[in-house]
Amino acid sequence: MLSVRNLHAGYGDSEVLHGVDLDVEKGEVVAIVGANGVGKTTLLRTLAGLIKPTAGNATFKGQEIAGLPAHRAVEGGLVMVPEGRRLFPRMNVRRNLEIGAYTKRARARMNENLDAIYELFPFLREREAQLAGTLSGGQQQMCAIGRGLMAMPDLLLLDEVSLGLAPIAVKRVYEALGQIRGTGLTLVIVEQNVTQALRAADRAYVIAGGRVVVSGTGKELINNEDVRRAYLGIGLHEKEEASL
Repeated sequence: MLSVRNLHAGYGDSEVLHGVDLDVEKGEVVAIVGANGVGKTTLLRTLAGLIKPTAGNATFKGQEIAGLPAHRAVEGGLVMVPEGRRLFPRMNVRRNLEIGAYTKRARARMNENLDAIYELFPFLREREAQLAGTLSGGQQQMCAIGRGLMAMPDLLLLDEVSLGLAPIAVKRVYEALGQIRGTGLTLVIVEQNVTQALRAADRAYVIAGGRVVVSGTGKELINNEDVRRAYLGIGLHEKEEASL
């Protein structure tokens, strides 16, 4: 579904990605992990059309997307849930969700898709008139995921889904992602919570210094002590927890 080759991108004169290669197959959950500041978010923003690459290629469903503007990516079925949720805090929950139905195709099925989101996240129906800014962090994250789903994506990019959330909220978010994955939707997860992301992923890529340095199944990477120490910042004392 997604193929990235030798992708370079950054901000101004500062290059962050130095030739990233990766693939995502239809129906997979793929995690992109690594230390802070190595280029994970930059990669998602480049794929989503928010940053123009300086070199390389990215194809989505066989079509070149590198350098396309964000609205074209959304129209093509590639949707990003940004870090920090980025809801409209003074709009109610329902309006935030409806804004996600950006494309003509999604607008035509807005009510049907809204019902599906409410089935996935029942509390959103109960609070549809509540201002989004008054929700808890975990509730805001699920609202942001719901907004992304309203665009009817084929591939959903999720940036730091557990950032700033309490452990119980993280658990609920990942349970919801499991349900979403069960529908056949393809997911790419960038995550600071490495253990959680690798548990959820079919495959994963470790990024360091703006490049993919290791790839494998989530289970392979979470149990590889050299990878854990060198690239993920997970020590021996967490080995038992990671194997649960």
